[in-house]
Amino acid sequence: MLRTSTLRLLRLKQCSSHPTDSLTGSLCRSLTSGSGDTFHHADVQKNIVPFQEQNVDLEDVKFGQRFTDHLFIAEHTEGAGWGRPQIRPFSQGITVHPAAQVLHYGMCCFEGMKAYLGVDGRGRLFRPDLNMQRMYRSSRRLMLADYDPDELLECLKELLRVDRQWLPEREGYSLYVRPFMFSSAHSLGVGRPTRSTIAITLSPVGPYFSTGLTPIQLFLDEEHVRAWPGGVGDCKVGSNYAPTILPQSHAFKKYGTPQVLYTLPTGDRSDPESSVISESGAMNCFFFLDKADGSGQALITPPLDGTILPGVTRDSILALARAWGDIEVSEAYLTIKELKQASQEGRLREIFGCGTACIVQPINGLIRANGEIIAAPFDADSETTMTARMTRALTDIQYARVPSDWSVPFDDAKIEQKELFRAEA
Repeated sequence: MLRTSTLRLLRLKQCSSHPTDSLTGSLCRSLTSGSGDTFHHADVQKNIVPFQEQNVDLEDVKFGQRFTDHLFIAEHTEGAGWGRPQIRPFSQGITVHPAAQVLHYGMCCFEGMKAYLGVDGRGRLFRPDLNMQRMYRSSRRLMLADYDPDELLECLKELLRVDRQWLPEREGYSLYVRPFMFSSAHSLGVGRPTRSTIAITLSPVGPYFSTGLTPIQLFLDEEHVRAWPGGVGDCKVGSNYAPTILPQSHAFKKYGTPQVLYTLPTGDRSDPESSVISESGAMNCFFFLDKADGSGQALITPPLDGTILPGVTRDSILALARAWGDIEVSEAYLTIKELKQASQEGRLREIFGCGTACIVQPINGLIRANGEIIAAPFDADSETTMTARMTRALTDIQYARVPSDWSVPFDDAKIEQKELFRAEA
């Protein structure tokens, strides 16, 4: 109890020091209460299977379809509390009761993170504290069992150390880390969960989009809505993702676009182009443009109004751009009309999506249902685009080419400096 209380107190002090941060401010407000009941990384029980050399073709690996030898799991039952956390063979899987609420009501949340091999030979995570805080906030929104996110992070690091040999030694490739939590209650009732399961899996991955920094087009969906005000668009819960599969599939079939960019109606039915740009099914989006008054350039992304996921990469891009100080950075609404006008006037310089899976993905056009394309130029050969600049800045931190507190090592022993291959090599 002392460890949990101390860690929670430290989080509260950190929150009071940064109450208005774009990401941590909203997350910290959810960390001000809790029962104190948690599992502890020091209690992890390990059942380790011997590592066998894997013949993994990184060029051919499909996102999220290959997994390492082990997983982490901890289970909570109301009244009994948390059982002993385990790192056990992945092959044992997870047993779920047929009446588990997650199967019937989608009571689950998750995170997406990556582990990188730094140029110093150390395994590293990118701003993992923010992922842990966001998952905690999502889990509390679903009323899943309380726990200490700092303890979960330490359990995650231990799992990474166990499966360290799976970490790809090539730039552009990583271990995708998937923490998730769900209601495993044995009841068909729609009510507060009495059982919760939390787990972590690891998966070797390459680039999310095989195109790399080659731009893609997105379908601008003006019919379906990803999240409404007052909902859970700012939480990483399963119910935000499953309904996007149908629009995405239709868009791919009709327009050939791999993702959908959603809009949110403003209430003015007489002007459909007054709808504001929201986010993609798997990415936050940014717009880099020349300001209409000719006073300079602006980097704009939708504000965290409760319908937008507070992405870790999104927050990092905002922080980097503000630190550079050479452009205006704004969290503001953009309507379809404003974006269309900027494109027609040649002021729309770039559009890019961002997220843990894709990092930064250039977008050179938004296709509307009427066939109109809102074009955004992108020079894939230029190293001076905002997209290329952000990609370099983020990956330099992730692979520890530049020192940063955002890059968090999870193993202690340094080995000889690695010359990582480039993804395009």
